[in-house]
Amino acid sequence: MTEAKTSLKRTLIGKVVSDKRAKTVTVLVERRVKHELYGKIVARSSKYHAHDEKGEYKLGDMIEITESKPISKTKNWVATRLVEKAEAV
Repeated sequence: MTEAKTSLKRTLIGKVVSDKRAKTVTVLVERRVKHELYGKIVARSSKYHAHDEKGEYKLGDMIEITESKPISKTKNWVATRLVEKAEAV
């Protein structure tokens, strides 16, 4: 078998909303879904704690996170790449 194996791990893209903890960033992931009853498109969001070994991602950065084995009680995602740098204010 020579075909490339596709990854079964989920990846999400979100914004870093906290980088205060050591080696951890909090990522806010927003998705747009249709309301079950009224049919209006509404924004739903979830926060994930992601492992950031080098502390390279800062507040406001858009990053990609990938599912991994549990690293701590609340952390089972790993920050994999920078999608967009936060703009300087």
